Amino acid sequence: MNNENLLAYFPIFDLDWGVLVKLLLTVLLIVMIAVAIYDRFIQRKNQLLVNYPLIGRLRYFFYLLRNPMRQYFGDETFYDSFEKLVWINKVAQKENPYLSFSPTKPYGNQKTLFKHANFVKEVDEVDEELSVMFGKDRREPYVSKTIIGRSAMSDGAISPEGTRAFSIGAFKGNFPINTGEGGLTSNFLAPLNVPDCTSSCLEIKKGTWFAKMAYRIIRFFTNKEVSQRVYRKMVVRQKDRGSFIFDNKKLVYFRVDWTKTIDSFPMHVPAGVPDITFQMGSGLYGVRDEAGKFDEVRYQKVMRFCRMTELKLAQGAKQTGGKLLATKVSADIAYYRGVPEHKDLISPNRFPYAEDMETFFDFISRLQELSGKPVGFKIVISTKEEFERYAKVLKSRKEEGKTIADFLTIDGGDGGSATAPLEMMSKIGLPIRESLQIVTEVLTEYGLREDIKIIAAEKVLTPDDVIELLCYGADFINIARGFMISAGCIRARECSGAGGRNCPVGLATMDEIKRSRYLVLQKAKNVANYHNELIYGVRSLLAVMGKTDVSDLSRDNLIYHN
Repeated sequence: MNNENLLAYFPIFDLDWGVLVKLLLTVLLIVMIAVAIYDRFIQRKNQLLVNYPLIGRLRYFFYLLRNPMRQYFGDETFYDSFEKLVWINKVAQKENPYLSFSPTKPYGNQKTLFKHANFVKEVDEVDEELSVMFGKDRREPYVSKTIIGRSAMSDGAISPEGTRAFSIGAFKGNFPINTGEGGLTSNFLAPLNVPDCTSSCLEIKKGTWFAKMAYRIIRFFTNKEVSQRVYRKMVVRQKDRGSFIFDNKKLVYFRVDWTKTIDSFPMHVPAGVPDITFQMGSGLYGVRDEAGKFDEVRYQKVMRFCRMTELKLAQGAKQTGGKLLATKVSADIAYYRGVPEHKDLISPNRFPYAEDMETFFDFISRLQELSGKPVGFKIVISTKEEFERYAKVLKSRKEEGKTIADFLTIDGGDGGSATAPLEMMSKIGLPIRESLQIVTEVLTEYGLREDIKIIAAEKVLTPDDVIELLCYGADFINIARGFMISAGCIRARECSGAGGRNCPVGLATMDEIKRSRYLVLQKAKNVANYHNELIYGVRSLLAVMGKTDVSDLSRDNLIYHN
C-alpha cells in the first residue's frame, strides 16, 4: 500500500503534527488548571493540596511508586516501619488498615514478642471500659475514659487551627489532651459553646445583623473556614483577635477573661470542654504574674477548666526549657503567655520551684491544695540511683502524712518531637522500656506503686506499641507523633519555623496563609478515629493474649527474642 492509500485509510497521518502537539498541550494545561482550582478552592479533605494545589499530588504519585521500587531503594528506618505510618493514616480516615504479606521489619529482627493464649478470647469478651483513676485521695480525682491521651504539645508550637482540631478530636474521642508548657489557651476550649458555660468569666464579641448575614452568604458559597475568617475580622477588631473562639450556634466569638475574679469562674469543668491536663513548664506560661512569678489565683482559674496538673522537669527531646522562635510568638501567643510578641521565647532550664527535692514536692502539695485535683511531674530517667532519690523523699513524705505526687510521666530518652538541639535529641536519658523497668521496680520497693500512676511516652504509634509499654508497667500512654500524623503531619521536619521554612500542611506553623487553610473539622474527626482504632486494636491484642483487662498484663507476657 502506497502513502496516498495509507492516508486514505488513516486520515490522522495527514494532520499537522505541530498543531496536534499544541492541541494536546492545551488540553493538558486546561486539565492541570482545573485540577489546581479543584485542589485549592473546592476539595476539603486534604490540607496539603489546599496549600500546594496540583504540585502536592506528586507526593501521592511517589507513594504509588514506593512499594514497586522498594527492591531498589532502602526503606524508612526512622520509625519502626513505614506500614505503621500507613496504618495511622488509614484508621484516621476510617479506611481498612489490613495489610498483605509481612511488614518491612523482618520478624527475626523483632526483639520483643507477645505470648498468645492457647485458647484466645473474642474481642467482645474484653472489657470495653479501659480507664484509669488519678489522684484517688484528691477532692476531685480524675477518672479517664481511656488509657491513651495526646501528649504535651503547646499552642504556638502547634498552630491555633491544629490545637483546635486536637481539642475537638479529644472531645469527640473521649480522651485527655495535654496543653504542653504553653499553657491553657482558648483553642483548647474549641468544642465549648457559650451556653455550656453559665459563669460570667467569658469575654464575648457579638456580630451585627450585617456581619451575620455576610457570614451566612459567604458560608453558602464557600466553606466554614473561609466564612469564619471573614466573620472574625468583622466582629473582633483587636490585634489579638485569634485568641477568640467561634460559637457556631450563637454566632459569637468568645475567650476566657482572666481579669475576672475567681468567683466568676465555673466551680466544675463545663460540658463541652475535653479532659485537659495543664502542663506547667519552667516559664510558668499561663499562670505567671507581670513579674514572671507564679500566680496562685490565676492557677486556680485555669484549673476550673482542667482535670490534672503536670509539672515538666524534662522531656525526651530536650532537657532544657522550651524554645519557641520569634516567628511563632504571635500577638495571640504573647497574650496567652504574658510575654513580648515576635521575640524568641527561651524558657529557663530549671523549674523555678525545684531547687531541691523538698522544695519541689512542697510546691506539688501546694498545687494539690489550690486545685483539689491530681498533680504529677514529668521526667526522664538516667539511672536507678538517680530515680531512687525521688522515691526516698516520696516515701518519707508519705510516712509523715504529707501528700505526694499523684502520677509520674516518664518520657523515654528517644522520645519527643519538639524543637530541640540536635545534640540532646537522642543522647540523654534511657529508652522508655528500661526507664519503666526502673520506675516500677523502685516504686514497688519503696511501697509507692499503689499511690502513683505511671504515664509513659516515647514513639508510640500503633496498638502493639501500647500493649508493650503496658506490659512494662505503664498505667497510661501518652502519644504525640501518632496523633500528629493522624492530624495531617507529613513528617516534613519543618516544625520549628527556622530559616523561613514552615510546616507545609499548616499544622505546626504560625504562618497565616498555611494555617488558614488547615482543615480543622476534618482533621478533628481523623484524630478521634485514630484514638478509637488504637483502643480497638489494644482490645484485639488482649483477646488473642487471653486477657480481659490491661491490669492483667505484665512482663511475663513478653518473649525476648534475639
